[in-house]
Amino acid sequence: MPLPWILVAGLGVLLLVAVAALTGIALSRQPPVAASAPAPTTAPPAPANTATADPAPSPGKTSPGKSKKKSASGNDPMSQAAIDARPGQGPLPSDQEVDCPATTVPVATSEQLNAALDSAKPGDVIGLADGTYSGNFTTKASGTATSRIFLCGGSGAVLDAGDTSTGYVFHLDGASYWVLSGFTAQNGQKGIVTDSSNGSVIEHLTVTNIGDEGIHLRKNSSSNLVIGNTVSHTGSHSEKFGEGIYVGTAVSNWCTYSDCVADESNYNIIAGNNISNTTAENIDIKEGTVGGVIKNNRFDGTGMTAATAWINVKGNAWTIEANEGHHSPQDGYQTHNILDQWGDHNLFSRNTGSVDGAGYAFALRPAMNNTVACSNTVGGAGSGLSNIPCTNT
Repeated sequence: MPLPWILVAGLGVLLLVAVAALTGIALSRQPPVAASAPAPTTAPPAPANTATADPAPSPGKTSPGKSKKKSASGNDPMSQAAIDARPGQGPLPSDQEVDCPATTVPVATSEQLNAALDSAKPGDVIGLADGTYSGNFTTKASGTATSRIFLCGGSGAVLDAGDTSTGYVFHLDGASYWVLSGFTAQNGQKGIVTDSSNGSVIEHLTVTNIGDEGIHLRKNSSSNLVIGNTVSHTGSHSEKFGEGIYVGTAVSNWCTYSDCVADESNYNIIAGNNISNTTAENIDIKEGTVGGVIKNNRFDGTGMTAATAWINVKGNAWTIEANEGHHSPQDGYQTHNILDQWGDHNLFSRNTGSVDGAGYAFALRPAMNNTVACSNTVGGAGSGLSNIPCTNT
């Protein structure tokens, strides 16, 4: 007898359920298929502590901390005045010593000296009594071209900074038209420093026992006269900075002292000084300076441990004449090309003495347009008079 249709339908449903169950069991026993990950559309972010290179500076700009590199590359254009400068030309000051007038402001103590420097005005003649003035002395007051300010004393008037590792003995800080005459400056990291001082005279001082340089004309100090001074025993704090007399600023410090351009301490005269026992050069002339004169000085390289010549000229159009030198460790006079076009058009004439070293009396590296006159009679140089032929001038 045929089965009722309801029973047939029920058996069909049971059969379908059984087949589905068996299929699920079979599928669960198959190995899983790895799904491929979609390719990322952007790179994952770097971890927060990943170091990255400094961004490149924009055209015409310098990235932080790179200003010195910019100056050292020589990208700053040389001024037209520097390009045109030649020895013996330009607005040189008088090369005559200046007599101190009668004292108008007498001082005998450090306190009195500081007060006089703070209130100084054109025409003042500050007279130093003999004795020791302890401290670091500075002034910002200026005289005029026709009415200078004088600070005068004998060698027994001693300005003593008390520490060769810090401080200046005396600082003309933006102060022009001064006459510093006759006294002693000692025991400072730097001796006499001029910043932006013009038309001043530094004469007959005794500058000794200084940590770095003895006398430094800096920060566009121009048309000054440094004459008849005795400078000795410099460099006790830092041998490589122990120059006797220093003009200008090294390019590595232009951003510190001259707004990242040349320190144009130009047309200064250095005459009749006696310089000895300096650890660095007796005189160092920096790139960026032009038109000065170095004459009638006496050099002694004994004790020079951080330099190889009495004079190192890196500026342009300097006249170096009628000096006398003795006892250099290598060369007598040197020029160097630190930046493009610098260390050029310098003239050496009528110098005398004995190098007593293995180098040249005149070592011009490179020669450029520098001139060694045949009137020089500097002997005792193991390699001869000069690395370039002398010229009859």
